[in-house]
Amino acid sequence: MSRQLNPSASMPLRVCLVALPDAVLSTLAGIYDVMNGVSMMGIASPGAEHPFTVEIVGEQAGPLLLASGVPIDVQRSIEDIAACEILIVPSVLLRPGGWETGRYPRLVDWVKRMHDGGARLCSACSGVFLLAETGLFDGKDATVHFGYAKQFAACYPAVSVHPERVLVISGLREDLVSSGASNTWHDMVLYLIAHHVGATVAQEVARMFALQWHQDGLAPYMIFEGRNDHGDAEITNAQEWLATNFSIANPVEEMIKRSKLAERTFKRRFADATGHAPLSYVQRLRIEDAKRRLERTGSPVDEISWRVGYEDAAFFRRLFKRTTGMTPGAYRRRFQIPDFARG
Repeated sequence: MSRQLNPSASMPLRVCLVALPDAVLSTLAGIYDVMNGVSMMGIASPGAEHPFTVEIVGEQAGPLLLASGVPIDVQRSIEDIAACEILIVPSVLLRPGGWETGRYPRLVDWVKRMHDGGARLCSACSGVFLLAETGLFDGKDATVHFGYAKQFAACYPAVSVHPERVLVISGLREDLVSSGASNTWHDMVLYLIAHHVGATVAQEVARMFALQWHQDGLAPYMIFEGRNDHGDAEITNAQEWLATNFSIANPVEEMIKRSKLAERTFKRRFADATGHAPLSYVQRLRIEDAKRRLERTGSPVDEISWRVGYEDAAFFRRLFKRTTGMTPGAYRRRFQIPDFARG
């Protein structure tokens, strides 16, 4: 495992922040600034004032045009780096055609060498696509942006992916670190600071940069979209009807009647096609509608419960918490547009 700093440590940890043409500027620059901020802002504890040496590295040194069209200066070529303690791949932008495997063989080989030398491999959001290409995540757990989860699973079926999780730390040496959607790189960087420098320093960094741990997970951010590429026309018809009728009483029974299939057959085919039992599917649609109402209206929770199909508001609250990880009230406070931002 990468060494952990202590007050008597004299050598900073080398952090290699990988720049590649697909990289997202905001994530790369944010990680760079926050990890350097430990020393630049004088936050670290005495004896560990400069815990990290952060370098932007790439296939060659010099200007590099990132995915957004903004150039960045690659400080060192990977060929000049024989070892590092922490290697971070920032978010990458996936084009309409998706991730192109085999595009960066030199980077992949270098990442493997760094890992063989003891480096901890870290990814922000979709950066795990590059790390997974090494094969080092096979049979391990990881997370990725929930919008890319299906594509990631198709590219790397040997990796167990958990898009609802903010941060996943795996590997026998806890040397494989992946963070989930977008700004969960905050959690990754704070974790690295806490692990290598100390929790007190991590807390101070979070305070100075106004960063927040995503302690509620990513379930509140995820939007449920029922699978519709299954090819079962009977179930597709049921899904289309349910999309606008999920709030009626007994929607599952009504779907079965409309399908003219036997109840057992309908439920089996529905689960096979969508990955959800009919009742579970209905509940997810109702919770999604409730989320939009909590975000966009000031309606009381009991009224929203009734409008999405639940007369028992207490049951609705329990279901909402179980599905999203937050109470309806907490969800509204997190996601409702504040008054000052309204037009």
